[in-house]
Formats: sequence, structure tokens, C-alpha cells
Amino acid sequence: MKHIQRLRKMIRLAYHLEWLDKDPFRRWKTTFEKTDREFLSENELANVANYEFAIERLERVRDLFLFSCYTGISYTDLINLTSKNIWQGDDSKKWIVTNRQKTNTRVKVPLMPPALDLIKKYEDHPLTEVSGTLFPPITNERANLYLKEIAEACGLTKNLTFHMARHTFATTVTLSNGMPIETVSKLLGHTKIATTQIYARVLDKKVEEDMSKLQEVLNSKKENLKKGNNNWKIIR
Repeated sequence: MKHIQRLRKMIRLAYHLEWLDKDPFRRWKTTFEKTDREFLSENELANVANYEFAIERLERVRDLFLFSCYTGISYTDLINLTSKNIWQGDDSKKWIVTNRQKTNTRVKVPLMPPALDLIKKYEDHPLTEVSGTLFPPITNERANLYLKEIAEACGLTKNLTFHMARHTFATTVTLSNGMPIETVSKLLGHTKIATTQIYARVLDKKVEEDMSKLQEVLNSKKENLKKGNNNWKIIR
């Protein structure tokens, strides 16, 4: 549908330029099927992070996946990160600053302790010393292939892919812990909130927590109202 949508723009332009007598898409409407984007839950993410792999290549790909889960940075951008992309902010904390290859949007992400630990882990790795990157380079195809082995080792039934890391960052790591979707959108390098809404979903756990907070506020207002009425009776 996205391919047809782009083709339709060119056809419409040709029609307006009178290169075509008719617009073949005039009465045709684009329809998209809504699909659920998978992500790892908090327990699944912890399981992957704590699993000890006997095979070094699986551990390396797992660490790349985890870094993406902690930062929201896509595989294409992550694999090209160098020490030049690490900046120190005004708060003396380290940030990853880079441009998204897909949209050329500037992305600035504060580095949480787990992400910093992963960077330090590969500082002296032979492959990173040769490539000059923060992490050992690997192709996207091979990384996704190894993720299948990682999922099987960790007992995950989900189709583990590298892109799932961004969904996990948006949903499990940030939004479910109370981060506003506007901030999540900026961290992911999106230009529209609507794009972030595809990635991020509100979990049932978050709904329950927010409803509990709402109930506490309502109960507090109710108690204050009762106290106010009692005081009014005494004064009267």
C-alpha cells in the first residue's frame, strides 16, 4: 500500500501536468490493515539481558540489541556510532548525538547506566579497534539471524528482530514508566507524534497504575470536600 501510495502521487502529478487524460486512482482508496507491533515485556527484556551465552557471537548481538532497547537507536545508526557521537551534556552526563540515516533527523539520547556499561564492555575489543566504532560491526541480516538463536536460547516465542528493540524502548522502557509520548517521539527521531504512536502502546499495567492514581486524587478531593462542608456547618 505504501508503494502504491507513492506511485499515486506521481500519477496525480502527471494528470495535473496533462500528461495523462485521466487519473486511474480517482475512485480508488488506500486501505491499511492495522498490525500489532511486537515488543519485549519487562520480564522478557530482563531475561535476555541476564542470560549467559556460551557462544561469543550471540553475546555480541544480544548486547547490540540491548543497547538499542536502552536508547531506541536503530541498527543502521547504531552500527555506525563512534566515540565522536558521545557528547557530554550540561548535566555532566553522557549523551549519544547522531543523525538518523533514514530521515537525517538529529537525535540526542541520554545514556542510561546499562547503555554506558555496554559501551565500556567493547572499548578494547579487537573488532572495534579496527573499525573505530563503538560496537563490533555485523550485517543486519546476520544480526537478525543470530537473534533467532538468542530467542530460542532465552525461551522466547516472539519473532525477535532488531527492529523490535525500538518498539521495546518506546513501550516497555519509556512510555510504560511514565515518560510523555512527546519526549519518546523526540528520542526516537520522529517528526510526527503519529509515527511514535505506531511504536508505543500503553500497557494494561500502565492503565491500572494511572487509574489507581486517579482514584487516589478523586478520594482526596472527596475527603477535602467533606472537611469543607463540616467547617461550613460549624461556622454557620
